[in-house]
Amino acid sequence: MSEAAAVAPAPALTTTPRGHAADRAFAWSARGAGLLVMALVTLIGLFLLWQAVPSLQANEASFLTSREWDLNATTPRFGVADLLWTTVTASVWAMMLAVPLGVCVALFITQYAPDWLRTPAAALVDLLAAVPSIVYGLWGLIVLRPVVAPVETWIAHTFGWFPLFAPTPITGGTIFFIGVVLAVMILPIVTAISREVFAATPAPHQEAALALGATRWEMIRTAVLPYGRPGVVSAAMLALGRALGETIAVTFIVSTLAPGSAFTASLFNGGETFASRIANNAAEFDSPRKTGAFIAAGLVLFVLTFVVNAIARVVVDRRKAFTE
Repeated sequence: MSEAAAVAPAPALTTTPRGHAADRAFAWSARGAGLLVMALVTLIGLFLLWQAVPSLQANEASFLTSREWDLNATTPRFGVADLLWTTVTASVWAMMLAVPLGVCVALFITQYAPDWLRTPAAALVDLLAAVPSIVYGLWGLIVLRPVVAPVETWIAHTFGWFPLFAPTPITGGTIFFIGVVLAVMILPIVTAISREVFAATPAPHQEAALALGATRWEMIRTAVLPYGRPGVVSAAMLALGRALGETIAVTFIVSTLAPGSAFTASLFNGGETFASRIANNAAEFDSPRKTGAFIAAGLVLFVLTFVVNAIARVVVDRRKAFTE
C-alpha cells in the first residue's frame, strides 16, 4: 500500500435532507415560541392600559400618591399609595426571611447532607410548592397566627421606638404576618433554584479549594457561593414576583384599614395589597369606571413585576451566570 493511500483523509460526514428540515423546524418553532410570549406580554400591557386610561382621566386624585379610594362619588377619587406600600413592604419582608433560609437549606442539601437524606429532603421542600394558596391562607390564619402574635408583641415592645416596629392597634393580619406567610410560600422557589445552581458548581473548583487546605465552609464561600450567586439572584427575583402577585392567601389573612385612617410605616399595621384589593372588591365591577380603576391598580402591579424581572435579568447578565 502506498504512503499516499495510507494517509488519505476520511470521508466527510454528511447530513440527510431530513436532518436539515428537522433543524429548521426546531429553530422556527423556538423562534415562534419566543415571539409569541413577547406578543402576549405586550398585548396584556396594552389591554390594561386601554381599559385604565378612561378611569385615570376621570380621577380627581393623584393616582400614585393619594391614599383615597372612593369610586362611588360623582367624580371618582382613587390612588394606590397604600396598596403600593403594603405590597412592596410585605414582599420585601418575605424576601428577607425566605432567601437566607432557602440558600442555607440548599447548601445543606448539596454540601452537608448524607446521600440517603439528600433526595428526600429536596423532595420535601419541593412539595411545599404544590400546596394551594388557599391552604396557606387557612393555615396561616388558624395555626400560624397564634404563634406569630406573641413575637409581634415582643418586637413592638422592645423595638417600638423604630418606625417600622411601632405598635399599632391592629390585631389581625399585619404586614409582618403577611410577610411570614409569603416567606413560607416562596421558600420552595428559592431553595429549588439555589440547590440546582450549587449542585452544578464544577468539581475541580471545589477540589482545588480543598487541596489548598480550605475547610468545608471556606470552600463553599470561595467556590460554591460565587459560582451560584447569579442563580440565587434569579431565584430571589422570581420569588419576589410570586410574592408581589399573591392573592388568595393574602386576602384570607390581611386586616383592612378603615377608610381615612392615618398612615403609619409600621410592619404591625394592616392594609391591602394590589391583588387583595382587586379580589375583595370583585363585586364592584359593575361599571366601566369602577372596573377601570381596579384595572389601573392591576397595571401598576404588572409594571412593578416586569421591572423586578428586568432588573434581575440585568444583574444575572452582568455576572455571566453559569459560566466558568
